[in-house]
Amino acid sequence: MLVSYLMIVLDISIVITALPKIETGLRFSHTGLSWVSNAYTLAFGGMLLLGARAGDIFGRRRMLMTGLTLFSFASLAIGVAQSPAWLISARAIQGIGASILAPSTLALLSVTFHDPRERTRALSYYGATAGVGSTIGLVLGGVFADWLSWRVGFFINLPIGLALMLGAKHYLPETVRHSGELDIVGAASSTIGMTLLVYGIVHSATYGWTDATTTASLVASVALLSFFVINEWRAKQPILPLRLFASLERSVAYGTRMLFVGASVGFYFFATQYLQGVLDYTPLEAGVAFLPTTIANFAAAMSIPWLTRRLGNGGLLALALLLSVIGMVMLSDASAHTSYWFHVALPMALIGAGQGGTLSPLTVAGVANVDPKDAGAASGLVNVAHQLGGSLGLGILIVAFDAAGASIHSDAKTLLAARVSAAFTAAAVMQILALLLVLLLVYQFRRDAVSRRLTSTST
Repeated sequence: MLVSYLMIVLDISIVITALPKIETGLRFSHTGLSWVSNAYTLAFGGMLLLGARAGDIFGRRRMLMTGLTLFSFASLAIGVAQSPAWLISARAIQGIGASILAPSTLALLSVTFHDPRERTRALSYYGATAGVGSTIGLVLGGVFADWLSWRVGFFINLPIGLALMLGAKHYLPETVRHSGELDIVGAASSTIGMTLLVYGIVHSATYGWTDATTTASLVASVALLSFFVINEWRAKQPILPLRLFASLERSVAYGTRMLFVGASVGFYFFATQYLQGVLDYTPLEAGVAFLPTTIANFAAAMSIPWLTRRLGNGGLLALALLLSVIGMVMLSDASAHTSYWFHVALPMALIGAGQGGTLSPLTVAGVANVDPKDAGAASGLVNVAHQLGGSLGLGILIVAFDAAGASIHSDAKTLLAARVSAAFTAAAVMQILALLLVLLLVYQFRRDAVSRRLTSTST
């Protein structure tokens, strides 16, 4: 289950380091390059709820194997892509495969471990897989892009996927199937609505907010997403049961995850361009330069069970987010003359520690006190918040990136550094908002605890 999820995470990060090579090799525009990530994450996030619901109905092992098949062969199609349209289309299909695969892995973990301590440990490994896998993928992406070809990073998914399919068939038991129907209308309206929202935001970076296409995309996205909410409210078997938001803890977890992941995706996307475009690192050197993030991420992720017992889930989240905010603020000071060790490596280590200490507690909070019949939907919603948060956040940061260059007339490196700095500043703001949400939750929990204690004493 963890290796299946690791393949998804590695694929996302392998692409990041290879982006400059993909841009020149297939002649992408700078704005168009963001769709190498967005086509995948939008299809991934938009279809996740449908994929999670399909696991409840058809069996999670069966859907895991279906997702592995689609993901692996779409990776092969990406590896042989000859044009931007070809690559982006294959990335979208790969995202659909991931949308079937990812909720199956988390749902299988959630229903397999019933003891709270075992479940926390399993989910901490799941969070560690997300954090550490992403940074390992950056190094691998650099190795492939520098020594072989960026295409190799996609080709290797096919043999790994085939091995995982054989493993799933022999070692994973099938889960109980539940009767029901697939909410196709809800899946289509949410996916198209989010795609139009991100497209409108990214399009505005080049053509402005008053452009007719930008306006039409945003208006259509609001209409479709509003229809989606109404449909989920009235549907007999919705892909997103709105009762999942009845818990303040889960609602805060979803919102925090969107903000945090949006900033984190921007960190990887723009740090890669900064290292290669401003500091003149090769793809391999850029991948190795992310090692402070990897090491700190791994150390924090492995310490989560111990830290949770001492700080609680909310306290750990607040501390991890604070570290990440500090690192992002430091990184926003990047310039064309920045030294690596203090101005890049140290902030990266803080950001890595923040990522390692944030993702697992957010996963635990996102599935907290969920009814077993909603396990698939809740796990799907965790991944939806992750993927759509990444797409939406990157779209917003692209706007900040482009806006910063409008008033700067200088050499290419100075201009790129200023734009990256603006993107990191916007990412820091997103993480501050995430921290404020968590502090609100911690305050509410402590207030409820005091109220219960007073009631008990009075009784």
